[in-house]
Amino acid sequence: MTTTFSSLPRAPLSEATAFLAAYPDVQAIDIVLSDLHGVGRGKIIRRHELESLFTSGRGMPASLFAQDVSGHDVDAAIALMEDGGGDSRCWPVPHTLGFQTATGRGVVLLQMEGADGAPCPLDPRNALQAQIARAQAMGFTPMGALELEFYLVDKERDAEGRPQPARAPMTGRRLISTNCMSVDELDEMAPFFDAVYEGAAALGLPMESLISEYAAGQFELTLRYRDLAQAADDILRSKRLLRSTARRFGMEACFMSKPFSHSSGSGMHLHLSLTDAAGANVFGDTADGALSPLMLNAIGGIRASMAASMLVLAPVLNSWRRFAATVYSPASNTWGAEDRNVALRIPAGSAKSRHFEHRVAGVDANAYLVAAITLGAALDGIEAGTGPGPEGPEGDAAYPPMPGSWLDAIEQFEGSAAMKALLGAPLHRMFAAVKRGEHDALAVTVTDLEWQLYGTTL
Repeated sequence: MTTTFSSLPRAPLSEATAFLAAYPDVQAIDIVLSDLHGVGRGKIIRRHELESLFTSGRGMPASLFAQDVSGHDVDAAIALMEDGGGDSRCWPVPHTLGFQTATGRGVVLLQMEGADGAPCPLDPRNALQAQIARAQAMGFTPMGALELEFYLVDKERDAEGRPQPARAPMTGRRLISTNCMSVDELDEMAPFFDAVYEGAAALGLPMESLISEYAAGQFELTLRYRDLAQAADDILRSKRLLRSTARRFGMEACFMSKPFSHSSGSGMHLHLSLTDAAGANVFGDTADGALSPLMLNAIGGIRASMAASMLVLAPVLNSWRRFAATVYSPASNTWGAEDRNVALRIPAGSAKSRHFEHRVAGVDANAYLVAAITLGAALDGIEAGTGPGPEGPEGDAAYPPMPGSWLDAIEQFEGSAAMKALLGAPLHRMFAAVKRGEHDALAVTVTDLEWQLYGTTL
């Protein structure tokens, strides 16, 4: 079920005036709109233009939602546009204006409205807001957090022209071993991460724990649990912060789902719960210690559309390489308690703070779309009273088969009434068209590996 909402929540002018007063030397501000891929698109405006952005908005073409990851138009997607190529009005997202310590510029996120003044149905943030409005109409406030896994790679390629892990800023040592959860490795990276946390503080970005992950140069940052829309905003802002800071240390932050063939992939796990009007967690355990029936219904709803949702969770060709070796990368339709091999995990913890973790999405997915379909499917399950099905790794036989490839995921998504309902028909059509266009372009591209294998051999 898709719920519409009539107008965008606009940031007040007071946010702009307070920023200008706090940062009198800032002369430019990045204004950033998420496209369908979670890539920030926008402009850099001058200081004197900031207040008018808050009072009058700023024009940007809705056709950017018909572009592929690299920013090229996808012909079949452009054909779906009905606005003649004109600009649509964009407005600042509340509580996202901040100062970037790495660049010396300000930054604010944008959201787009259509020509009729209603939220633009192609804007992925608006798809999430529609599901949040639906939850609120049911008496719930969605709460969540997304974990961010990523690699730090050297700007320089190795002797064979391949990407390689970065060198630690403190010691100059290249990160070449797995060293999972090594505190010493984090210490070697401290100058970089100190700069990241300083930047996060300036942006009001609630970054918390940091760990060295399960591969050379791979790390994970956690973000504070809070309002679900802000949690999704946090991902877009965190990726930009990590990228801009890494560049100044001779590194690049990599958010590919599977950048290295024989190393672990990078996920973006979503933790989700719902609170009631009094602020109590409705996913909390019952008085007799049983799991919340509402949480189990939510899990059931997500499992019902899991197969169709895989294009959102694994949106590009590289996403599917992450599932080739399934160490902590579940590509199944399963659930369980304290089991990192299932797709939907219920972590241990306080009975009052109980929630579930959706573990399938790669870090290359669009956080707004991941949150929208997860919340929406959870609400479907609650409305229908859907049971969660059998627990454990063998419990997915009763559901539609999971896609086995990117093309399979595209086809299942295109034909899914559930995805159409959760995202809205315009966004559903556009996302499918863009992804099929990307697939078709890659299908006719001859790779370097093909030349190595076949070029002078066959």
